[in-house]
Amino acid sequence: MSITITAFENSPDRGQGHARDMRVRWALEEAGLPYEIRLLSFQAMKEPAHLALQPFGQIPTYEEHGLALFETGAIVLHIAEHHPGLLPEDPEARARAISWMFAALSTMEPVIVEREMAGYLEGDRNWYQERLGMVEDRIRRRLGQLSARLSDADWLDGAFSAADILMVTVLRRLEGAGLLEEYPNLAAYVARGQARPAYRRAFEAQRAVFMAGANNGR
Repeated sequence: MSITITAFENSPDRGQGHARDMRVRWALEEAGLPYEIRLLSFQAMKEPAHLALQPFGQIPTYEEHGLALFETGAIVLHIAEHHPGLLPEDPEARARAISWMFAALSTMEPVIVEREMAGYLEGDRNWYQERLGMVEDRIRRRLGQLSARLSDADWLDGAFSAADILMVTVLRRLEGAGLLEEYPNLAAYVARGQARPAYRRAFEAQRAVFMAGANNGR
């Protein structure tokens, strides 16, 4: 039985690779694993069949040989632990890479997503610009800390790993905000990730779904 993941039938990111199945696709492409995609409408995501796999009605999910997983961090970690190339062999280096996976999702991503949500939910409020400024200051603090730690290294800790998959996709959420460009080493780091052939394959596969839907009038 092959690996099956779920993804948006009609992604709100308009095929720009920000939907979270991108992270799982990228990990699978890096590992050289074939996989199938089950596309879901927003309505299907709230129905019992999907809620049995993902209790919060989100994407992606991961199914293989009776195992069902949700949450991209858990899925990418599972792939990395069971297939070579995405985590170091050395136990201490492996533990550090896993720490960086948690840092991407627990330290970097929340404040970046907060900026997005503020725009969606509060953009018409007269105090929005003040709120945005405070959120962006918090983002800059995190970016500055990450930039200092990365320094002139290519990847977070030694060789490319699953941690870089998560961190690059998190940082990409700042595209168009003008914030990442304030830290040239981080902008270059994201560009290196995007230049990887596995990233390009995952991106084009995700974008193809959106384009097919757009051409079909969805």
